[in-house]
Amino acid sequence: MIRHRIAALGTALFTSLAAHSQTAEPRTIAPRGPLLPAETSVVRLFETAAPSVAYITTERIEQTSFFGVGVAKNAGSGFIWDAQGHVVTNYHVVEGARDVKVQLDAAKPYMARVIGVAPDYDLAVVKLSEIPPGLRPLPLGSSAELRIGQSVYAIGNPYGLTRTLTSGLVSALDRHLPTTEVREIGGAIQTDAAINPGNSGGPLLDSAGRLVGVTTAIRSPSGGSTGVGLAIPADLVNRIVPQLIAHGRAQQPTIGIVPVDPDRVARAGITGVVIAQVLAGTPAAQAGLKPYDRRSGDLGDVIVAVNSRPIESLPTLGAELDRVGVGQVAELTVIRAGEERRVKVKVIDARRGR
Repeated sequence: MIRHRIAALGTALFTSLAAHSQTAEPRTIAPRGPLLPAETSVVRLFETAAPSVAYITTERIEQTSFFGVGVAKNAGSGFIWDAQGHVVTNYHVVEGARDVKVQLDAAKPYMARVIGVAPDYDLAVVKLSEIPPGLRPLPLGSSAELRIGQSVYAIGNPYGLTRTLTSGLVSALDRHLPTTEVREIGGAIQTDAAINPGNSGGPLLDSAGRLVGVTTAIRSPSGGSTGVGLAIPADLVNRIVPQLIAHGRAQQPTIGIVPVDPDRVARAGITGVVIAQVLAGTPAAQAGLKPYDRRSGDLGDVIVAVNSRPIESLPTLGAELDRVGVGQVAELTVIRAGEERRVKVKVIDARRGR
């Protein structure tokens, strides 16, 4: 009896498997047809630009305890600037790096060295120790041509996932992007293209595949993309990067003043930049700017605008002098004893004093 039941079960199982096998064949693939023109253009943009986007990894020595040190690793993105093997990235990607490696495709990573940094602009340039054949710099666009609402594309390596493409719009222009406690970048680009950790230093492209910005920051409590990403404008990048390649540093625009601590100014409820000292022989001295007098409490000249653009604090002044550029003339609006006046001063390089 038991043997008959086992045989019956075996027959039923075989019948079930046979029936299942008859219905488990792959389905026929439906024909797709051509991609839409908009899709084709984005695919072409990525395929053209991706070989110029780099995955950058770094190592730096970091103190782990009072007596011990360890090796800290970091990763970010970058892009080919020229055929000589210069790669642009963010300063914070390579800050303090002992070793830098740049990977351009599935092949071995190339060793690189940092040849120039600009912390005030969160930009850095590294140079490949070995130049692979066929390097293709990204075409350069102008951030001044951007319009709110136009499409932009970010390519980078978020979370170590190489060459990821995200798309979005130019959400806003002329944002201020803090880089240090007293410096910020003016004219930053805001986009809703997804930017996540690891995208830093990668390119922001327009629909023609031209570089219009360098992705650098996320405004998010969680550190992940929330649709508010910021990029350094290409026009600023095109001014700073050649300086880093040629001199290893960038010019620092100034007019020859030492400001009062911006925290003290803010606590006093003053909008603008209060001058602590006017350096001898500088454009500020030649223009007759007057510093704060501690004995009398006289504020002197408070800078409230540059070329009619409002100055709220010291970082804003730096960004506006950046916009004017070293060697150019800026028109300051200053308030002295309640009287407003305009003064023209030449912008000089703080590190050279001229």
